Amino acid sequence: MQLSIIIVNWNVKNLIKKSILSILNKIKNLNFEIIVIDNNSRDGSKEMLLELQKQYIKLKIIFNNENKGFAKANNQGLKIANGKYILFLNPDTEIKESNFKKIFDYMEANSKVGACTARLFYNNKKQQPNVKKDPTLLSQLLILLKFHHFIKTKALKKYLAKDFDYSKKAEVKQIMGAFIFTRKSLMEELKGWSEDYFVWWEDLDLCQRIRKAGKKIIYLPIGYIIHYEGKSFAQQFSYKKQKIFNKGMITYWKKFYPLWQTIILEMFCPLSLFLSFCVQLLKTKPRSQSKI
Repeated sequence: MQLSIIIVNWNVKNLIKKSILSILNKIKNLNFEIIVIDNNSRDGSKEMLLELQKQYIKLKIIFNNENKGFAKANNQGLKIANGKYILFLNPDTEIKESNFKKIFDYMEANSKVGACTARLFYNNKKQQPNVKKDPTLLSQLLILLKFHHFIKTKALKKYLAKDFDYSKKAEVKQIMGAFIFTRKSLMEELKGWSEDYFVWWEDLDLCQRIRKAGKKIIYLPIGYIIHYEGKSFAQQFSYKKQKIFNKGMITYWKKFYPLWQTIILEMFCPLSLFLSFCVQLLKTKPRSQSKI
């Protein structure tokens, strides 16, 4: 088996169906399987997935009786994956042009590359930024205090890699968890995704560990994948999402940054919760970092 595509689903029945069918229709010249881990969806996903499985033998499904989060569910898929390579793919993606064989061939020819990502687009055909640099204390303080909604500072522009040229191949620091093409052997060496995170920050953690293992992360300007972005967690209120974000951020900081920086971030977390509560009360639509 050349490729295992692992998708974690939570209450996005229509989107994941579109995603699975696009994979089956667009990926050519690769021996692949699709593994879906459903995190106790209540929207009819289970019935839909079972119907699809009857039609397509490439589809494997794990049904959880609770929402185990993104990292744990991905690791469940990893344990049963047969592919030499693994593609971790969000359920709210649609493959319009795959070129996955080109990524496979690139990885085969470049043993020092640990992970790749490809071109992601919004539904309006605009390029989605899916590359970042390592977060800094200042950039995260600005995000905690919601300044990223109003001002574009040098710290934020640097963290969000606003000067990145998406038309060229490049070695990068961080890639979005919506599309990570990596080696199964490397994921086993790293013992999978860190289950210290429920959702958010686990992709940054993975990228850090890939680089610490001496492997490169590469952006390839190929493929055409629509990413509808954040549809699962759009179902959660701002305050709850902020709590999850903050917990992940502090967990990440404790692993990779000095203690004094962690303490400063912890001091500002209560204020960020208050601000997110205000956003919720005012029914203000949240703005993702990729759209800043």
